[in-house]
Amino acid sequence: MTALLQSFWRQRGNHDRDELMGNEIGLISVNVGQPQVIGNTRFGKPVRSGIVKQPVPAETLYLDTLNLEGDRQADLTVHGGPDKAVYAYPSEHLPHWNEELGTTFGIGTFGENLTTSGSLEDEVRIGDIWAWGNARLQVSQPRSPCYKLATVTGRPDLLKRFVRGGRTGWYLRVLEPGQVPVAGQIRVIARDPAGITVLDAHRAMTSDVDEDELAAVASVPALAAAWREPLHERLARLELGTRY
Repeated sequence: MTALLQSFWRQRGNHDRDELMGNEIGLISVNVGQPQVIGNTRFGKPVRSGIVKQPVPAETLYLDTLNLEGDRQADLTVHGGPDKAVYAYPSEHLPHWNEELGTTFGIGTFGENLTTSGSLEDEVRIGDIWAWGNARLQVSQPRSPCYKLATVTGRPDLLKRFVRGGRTGWYLRVLEPGQVPVAGQIRVIARDPAGITVLDAHRAMTSDVDEDELAAVASVPALAAAWREPLHERLARLELGTRY
C-alpha cells in the first residue's frame, strides 16, 4: 500500500474503511485505442488523436501510472499524464445524448477507457479511491473536452452541450499499478472527506459560483493541479476585486 493510502486510512480509521468496502461501480466496458487520424483541420492538416477506442477482448490488462495496456494519447501536451491516466464515462448518459441529438452514441464514443454504471458526476467525489483488480485509482478531475471530440463525432455543437450539461465523466490517477479485469465491479474503498463532487468541480470551473464554493473546490488536495491552479487564479482576482 502506498504512503498516500496509508495516510488516508490513519486519518479515517478502520471503522470508516469497513463501511466503505461495499460501494461498487459497475464496469460495462474497458476500452483502449492507439493514435490515428480522425479528420482534418479547416486548413487540411490531419488531426491525430487516441480518442477512438474499442472494447478490450482480453480478460485482463495491465494498468501503469500513465496508461492502460494498449492505450495511448496523441498529444501529450494536453492529454494523458499522471492525473489523467484513465478516463471514466457513465453509460447512463448515452440515452440522454441520443435522445437530445438524434444520434446513436454507444460505448467508447467519448473516448473513455471505462464505461461505467451506477454513479454519476453529482455522486462521485474528487479524491475517491477505487480498487480495480490489483490497482488503486483516485478520482482527480472532471473532463474538459477539446475540439477532437467534435471532430470524431461530427457534432460541432457537442462541446458547448457537454460543458453546459455537466455530463463530463471524470479522470483518475493511478496510485498503485496492477493487473485489472475488463468485466465485473470496481470497489470504492474510500470516499473523500471533503465531499466535493465531480459536478462541483466542473461548475467551479465553468460557472459563476460564489467565492466560498470556489475556495472549497480549490482546497481539495486530490484535485489535479491543472484544474486547481486556474481556480486559485480566479480566487486571487476576486480577492483583488474586494480590495480595490
